[in-house]
Amino acid sequence: MQAEYLEITDLTVSFDGFVAVDTVNLSVLAGDLRFLIGPNGAGKTTLIDAVSGLVAATGSATFDGNELIGRKEHRIARLGVGRTFQTATVFEELTVLQNLDIAAGAKRSSLSLLRRRRSVPAAVAETLETVGLTDLADAPAGILAHGQKQWLEIGMLLVQDARLLMLDEPVAGMSGEEKDETGRLLQRIAAENRTVVVVEHDMDFMRSFAASVTVLHAGKVLSEGSVEKVQADPRVQEVYLGPGHHTEAEVAAVLGEGA
Repeated sequence: MQAEYLEITDLTVSFDGFVAVDTVNLSVLAGDLRFLIGPNGAGKTTLIDAVSGLVAATGSATFDGNELIGRKEHRIARLGVGRTFQTATVFEELTVLQNLDIAAGAKRSSLSLLRRRRSVPAAVAETLETVGLTDLADAPAGILAHGQKQWLEIGMLLVQDARLLMLDEPVAGMSGEEKDETGRLLQRIAAENRTVVVVEHDMDFMRSFAASVTVLHAGKVLSEGSVEKVQADPRVQEVYLGPGHHTEAEVAAVLGEGA
């Protein structure tokens, strides 16, 4: 029996002899909100690039029983795999609703797409509610706040019925309030039994919302488990703080525990 989850086995990505992702093994179950953390150069973004078809890789990455490695990016997307980037890519001249229409692949002419529609498809209306943009459906995407553009891009994946969402630093540049709203949005999406993977540097955000964490270092999995487990792992502390004994305050300051 196949299940909608991500299974990565011996995934390796090399660039001109440099191994950016080194035989990574990773499982992310449906309903999980998995954060990938690690120092710069750890291989986090490259890993999701490989799964989404943006870079060549060896090994295996399957979702819902389908092998993703070796497939073209658009074919991977058709298998229910969605990806966002640090900078939201939305059509700023079009309205929020029109952006979602395009993403949903509504079979409408270009002219009709630019007109204000009299009704909203149920799936689009539901997505607007999920991402908190119902009141801005007719607003041009270009006037949205930074966080709202990220929510719209996530909504564009949802109307495509992406079951695996991989988000690259989704809260970069957001206000504290936007970060909290984004975290709650990701929790709602995971609660729909979707598989969510978040590459993140913001440790406070990670600690507040991660259901599970994988720490990468030098292209390999260093530690994995709950937030509490990885924060207590001496190997993780050494990577972030250097060798030696570290106080709870030092760990908290770097890995986001506390205020």
